[in-house]
Amino acid sequence: MKLLVIIASVSAASAATLPDVQEVMARVGENQVRAQQLRNEYTFHQKQLLRLSRGNNRIAREERREYDVVPGSNSVQKALVHFEGRYDHKGRYIAYDRPGYEYKDMDIDGDLINDLSEDMTADRHSRDGIGCDLFPLTPREQRKYDFKLVAVESFHGRDVYRVSFEPKPHQDFDDAAWKGEALIDAAEYQPVTVHTSLAIRIPLAVKTLLGTNIKGLGFTVSYQRFEDGVWFPVSYGGEFELRAVFFYMRKISISMVNDKFRRTHVDTSVKYATMER
Repeated sequence: MKLLVIIASVSAASAATLPDVQEVMARVGENQVRAQQLRNEYTFHQKQLLRLSRGNNRIAREERREYDVVPGSNSVQKALVHFEGRYDHKGRYIAYDRPGYEYKDMDIDGDLINDLSEDMTADRHSRDGIGCDLFPLTPREQRKYDFKLVAVESFHGRDVYRVSFEPKPHQDFDDAAWKGEALIDAAEYQPVTVHTSLAIRIPLAVKTLLGTNIKGLGFTVSYQRFEDGVWFPVSYGGEFELRAVFFYMRKISISMVNDKFRRTHVDTSVKYATMER
């Protein structure tokens, strides 16, 4: 009996130390709005690697892109500074030198890989190119999700909150498609990492009648704290498998890295804040 009392007391004490998740996410939402404004002061360099592979894991198409990114009045402007592309043709890789290149009339891989870059890394309404709807952190996106505070942990020497999320019941899939977890910095209420996966399964009727399915769709974004307290997404990516209309199957991977940050009004680079490991 005493053991049960002790366990109950410890559980109650642990629960009492956890803050209210709604308060945590409200502060995160406020900081996201502020962060979008602060990111408008930075230029940076962006590297992308986009890859489509066949079922035997042989690369069907691959592109490496590099951009210089500068802030605009309502979005970011990206200038392509380096490009390498290649596609598999009858067991031999053929190089090409520009986005959107198509080597045949119906080039599904060419269309898909270009759309991946444009849709996943070039959101014109975002200061970093990553769509706000992929990671529900802004006040507008948070309204569509339920959040749960899982634990308080240590990550790279800083206290963080582990928060899980999923769409609210009866939420329209077009508005809220993701579930996952986020690590939130406990001192500054900024996201450190966010992992998402698709919240629903493709209906059986769609897979049966149209031969279309998506497996493992999800994304991860990691943020870095700078010396002046600005947090910026420095890496982003995901891997998943796409099957479409019976005959087309690709394993898709996309990764993006941001670096070489500079304030627009000073001629000095921005250094990462030191984090103990």
